[in-house]
Amino acid sequence: MNVPAWPLHWPPGWKRSPFRRSAPFRVGRDRLRIRDALRRLLPELERLGADDVTISTNVKPHLYDQMGDSADPGAAVYFTLDGAPTVLACDRWDRTSDNLAAIAAHVEALRGQERWGVGSLAQAVAGYKALAAAPPARAWWEVLGVRPDATGEQIRAARRELLAKAHPDRPDGDHDQAAAINEAFQAACAQGRA
Repeated sequence: MNVPAWPLHWPPGWKRSPFRRSAPFRVGRDRLRIRDALRRLLPELERLGADDVTISTNVKPHLYDQMGDSADPGAAVYFTLDGAPTVLACDRWDRTSDNLAAIAAHVEALRGQERWGVGSLAQAVAGYKALAAAPPARAWWEVLGVRPDATGEQIRAARRELLAKAHPDRPDGDHDQAAAINEAFQAACAQGRA
């Protein structure tokens, strides 16, 4: 699968959590860092038999020693299982590290179902098949409604205006649309435009 590790590539068709809360995941008394969550997740994926694993978040991989705070703390894990593309995603918790730990706990529970003889692993993951590749993403300037040669101030102004309408805290807000606006702005920043 050709999925980016950064920024977050949320699975098409998966609903986003409207509210996030603090998670119970800890290392001793300390909150998890992303590296701690990966120490839980990667062995679980290996035991599951996952291949070609890509962990997609809004935290750049070189910052994995951090706590995992991000405006969008969602996490998606793409992999193949018995040759079939599969994805697990979570954004219920307010930190990326906690969403990764939740996916690890979920994989452990899936493996438990097979051990207990209630169902097979294939049955358990049947609903998690990764969807066909999404159509190519729109260019950042199309999402923000500006020209490709827009100035940094025009780009920032367009983002502010669009987020004022789409912010999830508004009654008519749209989390997916707000995320797309922020991703477009990040892409502009990555190109040194904003």
